[in-house]
Amino acid sequence: MSVQVEVVHTSSLGDRSYLAHDGRVAVVVDPQRDIDRFLLAAGRAGVRITHVVETHLHNDYVSGGLALARVTGADYLVAAAEDVAFDRVPVADGDEVVVSDGLRLVVLATPGHTFHHVSYALHGPDGPVGVFTGGSLLFGTTGRPDLLGREHAHALAHHQHASARRLADLMPDGAQVWPTHGFGSFCSATQADAPSSTFGRERTANPALRLEADDFVAGTLAALDAYPAYYAHMGARNAEGAEQVDLTAVGRADADELRTRLDAGEWVVDLRSRKAFANRHLAGTLSFGLDGPMSTWLGWLAPWGAPITLLGESPDQVAEAQRELARIGVDRPAAAATGGPEQWAGGDDSRLAELPVATFADLAAARDGRRPHGLPEPEVVLDVRLAGEWGGGHLDGAVHVPLPELTARLDEVPDGVVWVHCQSGYRAAVAASLLARAGRRVVHVDDDYANAEGFAAGKGARA
Repeated sequence: MSVQVEVVHTSSLGDRSYLAHDGRVAVVVDPQRDIDRFLLAAGRAGVRITHVVETHLHNDYVSGGLALARVTGADYLVAAAEDVAFDRVPVADGDEVVVSDGLRLVVLATPGHTFHHVSYALHGPDGPVGVFTGGSLLFGTTGRPDLLGREHAHALAHHQHASARRLADLMPDGAQVWPTHGFGSFCSATQADAPSSTFGRERTANPALRLEADDFVAGTLAALDAYPAYYAHMGARNAEGAEQVDLTAVGRADADELRTRLDAGEWVVDLRSRKAFANRHLAGTLSFGLDGPMSTWLGWLAPWGAPITLLGESPDQVAEAQRELARIGVDRPAAAATGGPEQWAGGDDSRLAELPVATFADLAAARDGRRPHGLPEPEVVLDVRLAGEWGGGHLDGAVHVPLPELTARLDEVPDGVVWVHCQSGYRAAVAASLLARAGRRVVHVDDDYANAEGFAAGKGARA
């Protein structure tokens, strides 16, 4: 049987893992924390997992590699140069790992995203099929080089350029590129420019293969923006080795407990869509809907280790959020409740709130004094996008506080009615709920920033 590679998507974090097999045995590459997905994929394919491999110690999620290897009895391959607290099969540049008679891996040192990053060239009976590149060569970009500290970024960017060139020199045009990052993950320097790719395509599309080293390094470093605060905890957790995750249901909170938690200033998170939240919500709760990258932004903004209570329309919605949060090391929410705002308020309508919603056209009209739909006049326009997005164009007269900084800078938001926007509406919903919890009167601009063209300084939107 020919070599098969199945992609296991983790779209909530913008990452991919892989199951490669020959119909009998399989290797799993860069598995996420919830290993049941890989066990199910192997079961569907009728294969036995014999090897689990890591390209690097990840910074954006807690790995499930050690737990998966222990459950399956597979060999667990981690770069020999990594300082880890568990037994593994140490691998280094040039090592060959025989998975089966028709399937083998060749280890290639590809530093850049991290100092000890390795890639795995997958060889079938007829030669190289592709390379699991992790955070090295991505689709039209590379992994970012600053996650180990800005002081290392320049050196790692040079390593990243050299590693990409090395991979391209070793692989034929038709060989596949299989990266872990680039699909929304903040681990990539920029986002993937295609859903799949080959080395032939990357030779013409990837800056690391088109630019000389100094130009590539300068461009890469200049484009870097902020990354989630929880990344600071991921590398250490992966070096320690994460235990198998517990995804059993958490304790249910009634209306009185929710009131107590809100009164204590805890993070009580509404998982419903931002439209449902705006229509009606339990006052003091925060909008982190599952209709967007909930775990990334909640993990970024909530104090690390603080109790988090989840509110969902159904047990399935809470379970989905619990799974997403476990991937970034938020193992057990403090409590959960299901149903709707009326139940969460215990029938007390005074505990319910609404959030006015507007478009950019509404904002333009309101600034002209027309007050569309009876919306209040915008005394403050707050842009919560990241610095790079702001630099690419912003509304004249807007106040800029990036969402990751908002909780620490709430007192810097000028007095008055705040109209808050981002690039597409999701982050603005988070920001609006934070402002409302702080007692501010707020309007959520739930619209695509492209619709602000024509009255945005710098002529327009970043896509």
